Amino acid sequence: MWKALPGLPVPMEQLAALQGDYLKSVTELWNQSLGRLGGAAAPAPAIGDRRFASNEWLTNPAAAYTAQMYLLNARTLMQMADAVQGDEKTKARVRFAVQQFIDASSPSNFLAFNPEALKKAVETKGESIAAGLQHLVEDLQKGHVSQTDESVFEVGRNVATTEGTVVFENALFQLIEYKPLTAKVHERPMLFVPPCINKYYILDLQPENSVIRYTVEQGHRTFVVSWRNPDESLKATTWDDYIEDGAIRAIRTVQAIGGSEKINTLGFCVGGTILSTALAVLAARGEQPAQSVTLLTTLLDFQDTGILDIFIDEASVRLREMTLGPQAPGGPGLLKGQELATTFSFLRPNDLVWNYVVGNYLKGETPPPFDLLYWNGDSTNLPGPMYCWYLRHTYLQNELKQPGKLTVCGEPVDLGKIAAPVFIYGSREDHIVPWTAAYRSVPLFKGKRSFVLGASGHIAGVINPPAKGKRSHWVNETVGDKPPATAEAWLDGATEHAGSWWPVWTDWLKPHGGKLVAAPKTPGSRQYKAIEPAPGRYVKAKA
Repeated sequence: MWKALPGLPVPMEQLAALQGDYLKSVTELWNQSLGRLGGAAAPAPAIGDRRFASNEWLTNPAAAYTAQMYLLNARTLMQMADAVQGDEKTKARVRFAVQQFIDASSPSNFLAFNPEALKKAVETKGESIAAGLQHLVEDLQKGHVSQTDESVFEVGRNVATTEGTVVFENALFQLIEYKPLTAKVHERPMLFVPPCINKYYILDLQPENSVIRYTVEQGHRTFVVSWRNPDESLKATTWDDYIEDGAIRAIRTVQAIGGSEKINTLGFCVGGTILSTALAVLAARGEQPAQSVTLLTTLLDFQDTGILDIFIDEASVRLREMTLGPQAPGGPGLLKGQELATTFSFLRPNDLVWNYVVGNYLKGETPPPFDLLYWNGDSTNLPGPMYCWYLRHTYLQNELKQPGKLTVCGEPVDLGKIAAPVFIYGSREDHIVPWTAAYRSVPLFKGKRSFVLGASGHIAGVINPPAKGKRSHWVNETVGDKPPATAEAWLDGATEHAGSWWPVWTDWLKPHGGKLVAAPKTPGSRQYKAIEPAPGRYVKAKA
């Protein structure tokens, strides 16, 4: 970063102003700290950062000074990063790198400078340090920083517990059919395609916040794709394989089991990208299996990819292709799940990394059990050829939105040929799929379109059950056939409503389900027999 600064100059007038403000602030802070050391001034006021919120930081003059100097230095460094001249992507990369350095160098992250950790070490006669070392050794063996007490959870026992049956499997996925919870179900079945970069049970963490269970409770015969966690045997798998042998195979199986040519479909995150591509391929073949399409925090137009954009350019994609792709000198490889998980954690390092470094290692605490963070740490691998294709043709070249630009499974891809009503959801504080980017999917479809905006982020916004009465959502009834041209125009005409967006979706979905028929007494069909109980084997495989 610093080597790049000579080519990215900070204007001299801005630099001079920053230096002047910095020296003034340092002088004031030093004088205040001297007054506290001499007893002439009151203890430090609240610092305004939760890392330094405890009384130990405020009543210890040296610790308070250290924290305040750190925050002053951090603010000045970010102001310098903001003042750097260069193109927007380069400036974003500089800001990201500086923020990573700032977060890592916080005095709270070091035992010698953390008065809370030192006090606990004294009070426990060193036991907290011994426990912290034990946690460190265990995490080194696991290959990641523990964010929750992983020993509490087991997939199928206390997460992913909605009752169901695996009714189909191939090398890429298992298909789960869930047991009806109503006497009658809609005649058209429902298929969920979750992301393959995570495990499906984010949609089925606990009964009270399970999107899957909620859908079943609404009378929909529900099927879910459970992607296999790729190992060496799948390292050569391509994007076309995920479309043909994954999503399309799942669609055809649900059609066969449900006895319906039309099915309702839902894709979440990358699963929405896969589902949309598959439906476009089928449309090119003259098939329209979708009665409806729901896309949750999904990118189809990759013009704005949020913070992830800083990782994408021709050089980085080419590097991946030469190390993991089909033409790599050593042959195709796997993108390891831990690398993906680490990347996503460092998008929010204070919350997902350093917070646990302090708690686990400096204080010797065991992190509390939290199902969402258990899922977050249950990472998955990706086949190199599939991942490289995805990076190049979506994030780098943004070709999926261009009609006929891409050929997948031998067919030209045109999302506009999908003849089904579409429900699109975005989360307002999503840093992975910005809600404005999710809205850019709206004009890519030609039929009736509905867009709903939820509060919170990429996961918390989606997993927001109505019973909790949390957060809010925005709707704009004017979308239909002629949606507003921009996300901002849509929001200007939207109204905010308290609570979950789930009832809005189920009200939209209900007429697409068709008439009610008697719920099936057994899972699968004569052709597709029960294989094993949900959640199945694939989701339990570790990366």
